[in-house]
Amino acid sequence: MTTAADLRAKTVDQLNEQLLELKKEQFNLRFQRASGQLENTARVRQVRRDIATIKTILGERNRAAV
Repeated sequence: MTTAADLRAKTVDQLNEQLLELKKEQFNLRFQRASGQLENTARVRQVRRDIATIKTILGERNRAAV
């Protein structure tokens, strides 16, 4: 799990790249859960929260730029 302080140190491009990776992982986790192959169920929640944190930081930066 990444902290908000670590994410704030990254550039917008890095955050967008990490967001894309997390969305891909979330997609794969959904398929694993549906097929009964998901072993670490806590990872679903962790990925979802990381996505929300990144989106929050990107939103803050957008509002600050305007």
